[in-house]
Amino acid sequence: MKLWIDAARISAERVFGMTMLERHIKAARHQKLMLTEVIVDIGLAAAEPACPEEPRLGCPIRIVRGEGSVADRLGRALADGEALIATDAATLADARLYRFLAERTGSCAARENRAVIARIEPDDAARLLAAPTLDAAISHLPEVRQEDFPSFVVKLRRALPYYLFAVTNDAERRSVERFLFWSNYKGSTDFFTKYVYPPLVWAMVPPLARLRVHPNTVTIISIVLTLLAVPLAAAGEFWWSFACAYGMSVLDSVDGKLARLTFTDSAIGNVLDHGLDIVHPPFWYFGWAAGLLGGWTLVGWSEPLWQAAWIMLALYILDRLILAIYRAKFKRGLHTHAPIDALVRTFISRRNINLPFFTVAYAAGYAIEAFYLIVAWQAATCAYHGLRTFWILAIERKPASARD
Repeated sequence: MKLWIDAARISAERVFGMTMLERHIKAARHQKLMLTEVIVDIGLAAAEPACPEEPRLGCPIRIVRGEGSVADRLGRALADGEALIATDAATLADARLYRFLAERTGSCAARENRAVIARIEPDDAARLLAAPTLDAAISHLPEVRQEDFPSFVVKLRRALPYYLFAVTNDAERRSVERFLFWSNYKGSTDFFTKYVYPPLVWAMVPPLARLRVHPNTVTIISIVLTLLAVPLAAAGEFWWSFACAYGMSVLDSVDGKLARLTFTDSAIGNVLDHGLDIVHPPFWYFGWAAGLLGGWTLVGWSEPLWQAAWIMLALYILDRLILAIYRAKFKRGLHTHAPIDALVRTFISRRNINLPFFTVAYAAGYAIEAFYLIVAWQAATCAYHGLRTFWILAIERKPASARD
């Protein structure tokens, strides 16, 4: 299969620092398409567009020039009998559509907002219409319906219908960037990630994308802040520890958005990011307990607060194990099962809920009491997840359907 891009109609706009042409090529690589080549067809354009190199694409990128209608130029690309995915250089396409179209049989097209992407079989070359635009040339092809598209995104814990946009001016670019930013938020997450941090994340992601900052760089800074928060809290420097902790919490959203919006996520980045999310919270709790007891040297097992920290660790591990049971069964998170589970995810015992609660309590002089309440809230969270998992597996006995 080939990817054919009509670059006679090209946009000068850059979405998160990338041209539409670059986004097409990176999206194809991101979806691991088995392409034989990428054809950038510039028609009779006076100048060749800047064509980015993509060494991990696995196929050559070829710029071709020639006269004729879109149908004529497509016909030449189809002459060797190989199917292709066709789009144009003013279209921003949902990356999932590339994989979806590549795995289909027969010609079909997805259309939205004056933008189009299609799969075209060689047998349909003679049926292409002589028209000035790709959309008009393939207007007779069957439509890809939203109801036929697998919209559930496991990483985002939500269903997301496919999207297509034509990006031809600054207003459209700004609108699309906003849409892409919000579409990359998870369907079930905590209150602060969903409602408090987004303005800070939005302020950072577009400029970092334009500067081509790799998300792993953001993740490494996040790791440093995470580690610094522990000894600072244990030394009683709680406000400095909080500053590091909140910095990490915000950057934890930044690196993920940056990776998905620029197609720069990587295996090592996922390990660093998600591994950090899972491992670090108990260390923060032990740091808080040590700081409230006067430092590591004054910590002893006889101290109720230190015992509470160990209980917190045990509950945290148990909670993660319970959630792993549902994931092993349904290949997705428990909080995607039903709207009630997504709602509960907003407030359950997690870093971004416990941290603000502890901060406010520390400022008010009730840090020790707050610590015990956090442990109790973790116990309640663990109990809910255990009972809910038992109910789903023993009573419902059926897979969860995709829900936002």
